[in-house]
Amino acid sequence: MTAREEERALVSQIEGHLLLAATREEGRRAAARLADRIGWLTDTQRTDLERHFEAEYLDLARASWQRTTKRGEQLRREYETRYQYQSLRQRLLACFLLTCALLTATALLGLAA
Repeated sequence: MTAREEERALVSQIEGHLLLAATREEGRRAAARLADRIGWLTDTQRTDLERHFEAEYLDLARASWQRTTKRGEQLRREYETRYQYQSLRQRLLACFLLTCALLTATALLGLAA
């Protein structure tokens, strides 16, 4: 792995941890709001309800992230297939290199004359 790839992997990992922490906090706040609406709960019941609600909230968020990732990968494959992204990029690079070679040859011929 190159240093740049390692940096990207580290940044992605940090982003993942931050996203997970934010989602857990959202789950805790939502659980607390729900428990506040149910005033007759004992402290033990309230804690248990909040714990279960937070876990369910996190599971739902994970499932949503996985669906989003899967759909993104599917769209990328469809896009690459439809527009032949990789071959287009190779053709553009070849044209660019050919143009540079022609300009260099023209400049050298101009200097020689």
